[in-house]
Amino acid sequence: MKNIVVLTGAGMSAESGIATFRDADGLWEGHDVMEVASPEGFYNNPELVLDFYNARRAQLKTVKPNSGHFSLQKLEENYNVHIVTQNVDDLHERAGSKSVLHLHGELRKVRSTKKEQLVYNWEEDLVLGDLCEEKYQLRPHIVWFGEEVPMIDRAMELVEKANVLVIIGTSMQVYPAAGLVNYVQPGTPIYFIDPYPSVKESDFNNLTIIKEGAVNGLITLVNRLSHT
Repeated sequence: MKNIVVLTGAGMSAESGIATFRDADGLWEGHDVMEVASPEGFYNNPELVLDFYNARRAQLKTVKPNSGHFSLQKLEENYNVHIVTQNVDDLHERAGSKSVLHLHGELRKVRSTKKEQLVYNWEEDLVLGDLCEEKYQLRPHIVWFGEEVPMIDRAMELVEKANVLVIIGTSMQVYPAAGLVNYVQPGTPIYFIDPYPSVKESDFNNLTIIKEGAVNGLITLVNRLSHT
């Protein structure tokens, strides 16, 4: 079967009711992003950061995958589908997708502040005093600004092997994720699904822009793929 690699961003989850990462005013849920999404922010005010992600984790329990998530899962009937997401929610997994790589971490996991390899599933609030097995404070398992993206090499490998590349709900302006499109093999079809695309079809070879949101755009994509 052909390999389809799907790069997803905030627009994928927005139709499930999850707020996009950053509003037009540069704030994330009312906070400057550097206050809640940087190592410095955590050092300066760890309780604020923990409370912020506790609220995000709680919100995640109130939303469900949208039909776009299920459309991607259904593609697995005819393709090897690998999802590389910038989203920290688990909506792809809850829709049944089997291969999901999280570039920026996961809300439902936490890790040690000192030993990054100590990662734990976590459903409830995380507070100061919650420690890993080696007695270090736990923190959200999120890649913050200024931190390395440990899964980027694996994402590059997947994109290199793609027979079709699909980009959904991401402006592809944030690096290193934005650079993944450069690893696609020459001649590989690329589909960009976004109601307000940040690129033009002339920007890449074999690029097709579908100017729709994730849900409707994936309906259009699936129809096109079924005729190729």
